[in-house]
Amino acid sequence: MTLGIAAAGVSVLTALPDVVSLSPWWTVAIVTASGLLAGSIAWATSRARRQEAVTDDGALWRPPDQWPPIPAHFTGRVESLAELRGVFAEHRRDRFRAEHRPPLVVSVYGRGGVGKSALIARFGQEVADRFPDGRLHADLRGTVEAPVRPEEVLIGFLRALGVRLTTDPGGLTELRRLWLTWTKDRRILIGLDNAQEAGQVMELIPADPGCVVMVTSRNPLFLRNAYDKQLSVFSSAQGVELLARLAGGERVAADLEAAEEIVRMCDHLPLAISICGGRLATRENWTLRQLADRLRDERRRLDQLELGGGQDRSVRASLQLSYDDCTGIQRRLLRTLSLLTAPDVPGWVPGELLATSELEGADQLEVLIDAQLADSSGVDFSGAMRYRLHDLVRIFAREVALARDDDTHRRAAIERVLSGYRRRAEAAAVARWPQDWGRSGRRTELAASGELTQASAADWLNAERRTLVAMIHQARSLEMWELTWSLGRAFCSLCHSLRAYWSDWRAVAEIVCEAATRLGDRRALGIALLDRAAVAGGQGDRDGARKDAELALDVFTELGESWWAARAMRSVGMTLFNEGSLDRAQGYLIGAITAFKGEDDRWWTARSQRNLAELRLAQRRPEEAGQLLEDALGVFQRDRNRYSEAQTLRVYGEVLGATARTLELQGDAKAAAENFTRAGFSLDRAAEMFRLRGELWEEARCLRAAGEVGNPANGLRELTYVRRAAEMLAAIGDSWGVARAELSAGRAHGRLGRTGEAQQALTRAVGQFEELGDRWWMARSLRYLGEQHLEAGDCGTALTLLGRAQGIYRSLGNQAGTGRTLELLRRAEECAERTTS
Repeated sequence: MTLGIAAAGVSVLTALPDVVSLSPWWTVAIVTASGLLAGSIAWATSRARRQEAVTDDGALWRPPDQWPPIPAHFTGRVESLAELRGVFAEHRRDRFRAEHRPPLVVSVYGRGGVGKSALIARFGQEVADRFPDGRLHADLRGTVEAPVRPEEVLIGFLRALGVRLTTDPGGLTELRRLWLTWTKDRRILIGLDNAQEAGQVMELIPADPGCVVMVTSRNPLFLRNAYDKQLSVFSSAQGVELLARLAGGERVAADLEAAEEIVRMCDHLPLAISICGGRLATRENWTLRQLADRLRDERRRLDQLELGGGQDRSVRASLQLSYDDCTGIQRRLLRTLSLLTAPDVPGWVPGELLATSELEGADQLEVLIDAQLADSSGVDFSGAMRYRLHDLVRIFAREVALARDDDTHRRAAIERVLSGYRRRAEAAAVARWPQDWGRSGRRTELAASGELTQASAADWLNAERRTLVAMIHQARSLEMWELTWSLGRAFCSLCHSLRAYWSDWRAVAEIVCEAATRLGDRRALGIALLDRAAVAGGQGDRDGARKDAELALDVFTELGESWWAARAMRSVGMTLFNEGSLDRAQGYLIGAITAFKGEDDRWWTARSQRNLAELRLAQRRPEEAGQLLEDALGVFQRDRNRYSEAQTLRVYGEVLGATARTLELQGDAKAAAENFTRAGFSLDRAAEMFRLRGELWEEARCLRAAGEVGNPANGLRELTYVRRAAEMLAAIGDSWGVARAELSAGRAHGRLGRTGEAQQALTRAVGQFEELGDRWWMARSLRYLGEQHLEAGDCGTALTLLGRAQGIYRSLGNQAGTGRTLELLRRAEECAERTTS
């Protein structure tokens, strides 16, 4: 309500100089006040959006809570917990005393199995209320062959904070910049488990003192500004207490000597003690003396085994004892779980590994958890519980599997899991974007058979992304090419629909092409090429995108796959359009529309018409663009496709704005005013639809378009729209969008008569587009910049800038741009002649 009143105030202040005649001093004062108020509104709106973002299905976004559960038997760390409380209290006092305190970093290191992860899980739950902006957690897997890269962690964290990375933010430097932006003024607890070395952690530490980072590792990391805590093994008393918690106090008290012997043979390691305690808990007929005798025998036998040089003998002894005591099906589950390269898995996976029902697999997994051989890693984005093996358990079980199971059985178990992921990935992809999966009739059939919604499909990918990528790589390493292609194809479709996980998307697209080639399946190769073209184009590799789309078109044409050929035709056309080759692009887009109509595919026909309308707008043919958009809108509204409707409304608003500007130049003020109003309404409606879906990127595009309408009665308001769009685009790492907003800002300043500000913004846009390698938009920026210099009477500079623009337009074969630039060049030449004469 307060923001609405303030926004109304901005409107009144902005319009006041146009309504009444005021002195220059009052005009400046009012403009300044409205600018400050608009900035305040933008800041408040941004803050409110960060606290109460909206998800795809309209639900309110909540601060993330990724913290792992506390082990039910946690004990023995009273002194360590007290020490951590003291460290936190001191940091909190210092944070309020000093203005620029760095965030607290706590590094807990020690032997594998000593309980580092359990300690930070326990303490993180204790201090949860101090971090209202969320708790983030990642297993860096520094003890396995492929530790997690900082980029992967940052992408996951940013998405958990509600950041929709709908454009590729770039590498680690750009992601780090976004991370600092989105953690500023926030209080977030960040857990980083199993770090390998300092380089894996440094880029994940925020700058805000309200945040705290807790790291575990085998060795000290020597991080700056860190409190380092070496976690030692349990004392005998602590070990006995842990054993009693698991096995029962009365049993331990009845034979305290045997309990102390068990703790000693476990080398006082909590993991080894937990495993032994778990076996006692599930074997009520055992005495502690029997366990001690068995453990002693196992130790002698295990002295001769080489089950991994880095594995503690005490843990091996406990594992072997517990493993031997499992049933055959439980042993098989443990061995096959260890074969999966995924960081963790959901509850349906054990059933597939055992070739049994999901319920039976879950029951057997619960037995392994009771025996401390498996563990829960928490609840994922979709609300499902996930499970994992401790890395020492994984090493043990994998080496047993490799020694005892033949390759056929190992391969069959993995293949069943991969097939399970294939079914689920394809179902999620179809739910998210059914139009990517075939002709209209086939889409209806697929959508009707699925249970997922668009929002739940997005949650599924967010939850399964790392595991799914690991599964795709594992399928590839085993040369299961059909599964590799199917899994990868579904993953690419999901990423495309969400415009998310760009680096994973690009890597998987390459694998999908390789799989199709290995299969010798030309149709599969054509689809893979389109997927690779999509991600390449989104990352700015337009030449690579066009080549892949052209290859796909050749493949589908050769195979007689008319629907897929239409898809490829549209992809080629859009790539050429984005390159600025408008005349070549229109032929492909018109061809695609014709082909989709022949296939009776209304959705793809309408989408391609919207694309052609955007091209017509760039060619200054708004009447044709408007007709195309009205037809497309009718389709999307009838089919209740709100996302595509909103996109089309945005373009329609741009077309109405262009029409209004033309009418104004022709002197038809009444018709111009009517179209300006309609343009604003269309863009407002589109922005609101995107806002309700949580589509920040699309909303920002609508705001930017609203800032380009050119309504002379709304000059300052339009500049405010552009600035807000730039802030939003910067916040999600869209460097191209920021450059585009600079161009819009330059034009908005120009319409307000602020020549200096216009030239500065347009100069920045030229430099940014040049850095991005976007020659078409660089040419447009040069043209607008040249026009500003021409209006200011700087004819020589205008000629230079316009000449550069003309050269680029000609190289692109862009006749519309060439024609407009020629008009300006003639004016600049006449201006130069008048100046010299």
